[in-house]
Amino acid sequence: MIGKTAWHLALTLAVLSTIGCDRVTKYAATTFLSGLPSRSYLADTVRLGYAENTGGFLSLGAELPSAVRTGLFTVGTGLLLCMLVFIATRHRWDRLSTLGLALFVAGGASNWIDRVTRGSVVDFLNVGVGPVRTGVFNVADMAIMLGAGMIVVATFWKKRASSPAARADDTA
Repeated sequence: MIGKTAWHLALTLAVLSTIGCDRVTKYAATTFLSGLPSRSYLADTVRLGYAENTGGFLSLGAELPSAVRTGLFTVGTGLLLCMLVFIATRHRWDRLSTLGLALFVAGGASNWIDRVTRGSVVDFLNVGVGPVRTGVFNVADMAIMLGAGMIVVATFWKKRASSPAARADDTA
């Protein structure tokens, strides 16, 4: 087991590297993809193309009036991220959940930086096979999804470990 200080350092490194990687890739997308047609790689499995998302997940809310979008996606997201950090510092979570929350907040924070500085989020990745494709996303979105997945997995593991059937298996 790693010590508390090393764990906090690892979490800080995960957050900073997530934000840093997202910022660098968004800068590259803006520099090398903006104004150009999408590029396709690996037999069209991966597409790179510049997009600005003024809405939320999968551009939901992009058609809302500007003031509503700003309130919802900039102010609301900022408050939610602050609340999540507060909750994380006040409650003891297992390490998988804590790392998941750190990745979730790091991704959300990097997208929030875009909203504050640009009014939209830079997206550039799209993956899929044939007609089955994702929406356009970025590295921060991957961190958000990975973090959420880690929290879900940790929750199921915790529930399974505390279930009467699991305790009976341990004593058998």
